Amino acid sequence: MTRRPLRAISRKSGGTVVHPQHWPEDLDYTGKKIVVIGSGATAVTLIPALAERAGKVTMLQRSPTYLVAASKYGSFAAVARKVLSRRASHSVIRMYSALREAVLWFFSRKVPGLIKWALRRTAISKLPDGYDVDTHFKPRYNPWDQRMCLIPDADLYAAINDGRAEVVTDHVDHIDATGIALKSGGHLDADIIVTATGLQLQALGGAAISLDGVEINPTDRFVYKAHMLEDVPNLFWCVGYTNTSWTLRADITARATAKLVAHMASRGYTHAYPHRGDGYMPEKPSWDIQANYVLRSLHALPKSGTKRPWNVRQNYLADAIDYRFDRVEEAMVFGRVADRAPLAGLGPDSGEFLLNLRCRQYADRHGS
Repeated sequence: MTRRPLRAISRKSGGTVVHPQHWPEDLDYTGKKIVVIGSGATAVTLIPALAERAGKVTMLQRSPTYLVAASKYGSFAAVARKVLSRRASHSVIRMYSALREAVLWFFSRKVPGLIKWALRRTAISKLPDGYDVDTHFKPRYNPWDQRMCLIPDADLYAAINDGRAEVVTDHVDHIDATGIALKSGGHLDADIIVTATGLQLQALGGAAISLDGVEINPTDRFVYKAHMLEDVPNLFWCVGYTNTSWTLRADITARATAKLVAHMASRGYTHAYPHRGDGYMPEKPSWDIQANYVLRSLHALPKSGTKRPWNVRQNYLADAIDYRFDRVEEAMVFGRVADRAPLAGLGPDSGEFLLNLRCRQYADRHGS
């Protein structure tokens, strides 16, 4: 997944257009009027930080996003670190956080009205009296139809409450010499425009893949256990969760990869690939959210089946349990390249020898 390749450019007026992924290190925004286009995670993170030095920061959004206000430093984590060892506290805090996110996601899907009410009440309590919450912070969709955004310590609400930031819900008509003309007829003056407008999805970061000289299109293949591609040997990647932290699946992917490589090394295999066979497999989207950047790029994502091990689930707890009982050989084809020395025969100065050694150590510890 990659962001749109935009960079900082100058407008005719001398103002600047900046994309967050190409932020100029020498950009001085002190006292400047800034308009941030977008209302996703990037926008709501940038605005409170920019508001500390800028003259005025405006978030321009086409439609609102669900925002979850939470403390940067949880009391549960603080207690766990005091009473448990570092390693144990890390595991406990990690599971607690995953469970909390799972509960929020569950109630968002089963009783969306309750979550809408709770988030609206939080916004009302944090924003100035009489603030138009229903215009600027009441999305048209249900919670978790799109990803929710976290605002640490309600910092975005605090910036609005202090008058350092504002929200405008409207559409861009065009950009002129002094700022942004809106379709409603209004105008936002801007010295700097920040385009926090979303992602452009690409399978495998746009990498070109070929096998025996034949190009492979990842979007034609099913995803195996959310980290390999059907009939493509020795290729591992990560498909993150849409409803929780990306790193949770990244960790599962890393462990599953190490487990498979250790299995291969211990048996002298040089390659392995998942094979689905000729049976019919119903398809579903790999990502099940309705965000615009996903809907416009469904054609760019590999396919998910509806049955394991080809089903890309958005359920960390189920995946974590499944991994504990994972069978390395499930739907997997192993092989050896005859003219290539097995890993065990490589010299001690070889990088592959060191990889093999670590894999064998992993296999010895885990009984692979």
